[in-house]
Amino acid sequence: MTRRRLRPDELDLWRKVADTAQPMHPDRPATLPVPDRKTQKPVRRPVEKFELGARGKAPTPRHDVLPGLPERLAQAPVKMDRKAFGKLKRGKLVPEAKIDLHGKTLDQAHPALTRFILKSHAAGKRLVLVVTGKGKDRDDGGPIPVRLGVLRHNVPHWLSVPPLAQVVLQVTEAHLKHGGGGAYYVYLRRAR
Repeated sequence: MTRRRLRPDELDLWRKVADTAQPMHPDRPATLPVPDRKTQKPVRRPVEKFELGARGKAPTPRHDVLPGLPERLAQAPVKMDRKAFGKLKRGKLVPEAKIDLHGKTLDQAHPALTRFILKSHAAGKRLVLVVTGKGKDRDDGGPIPVRLGVLRHNVPHWLSVPPLAQVVLQVTEAHLKHGGGGAYYVYLRRAR
């Protein structure tokens, strides 16, 4: 939608109304508290004059914080049959195989997961369960936040890159009866 330009009579009307406006606190100067760049203490800066029809400043860029893992998986497009996906999300489909990665390090879990997925695909299985656990809270309160559950955050990535990306059709968080946030359903492609 494009903004139309104001007609001269509309601008005159606005100026007449603006000239009759009275400040709420006439004894105070028109300033705003703004943090100083070096000291971060509030410093009062004058308020810029507003002109009707003038373009505003571009918004300052904000920090783009990565959404949580459940949100990212929920936003992923559905690549499998929607009816089967609905049953999967409700926990109605039973996994044909399961791997538990509890207690494993990243160096142990990655090859074990790769071997398990490729072996399951070769055996013609379609739905497998990967249990990662929710992870331990190890955030020490430092300046860089640490996400909860190292395996829980790495497994979806491992499943989306070669050699597993060629055999994995869909990854979604498991239903509560199969582990909830600490497990993933991995729906595999048909073996050819």
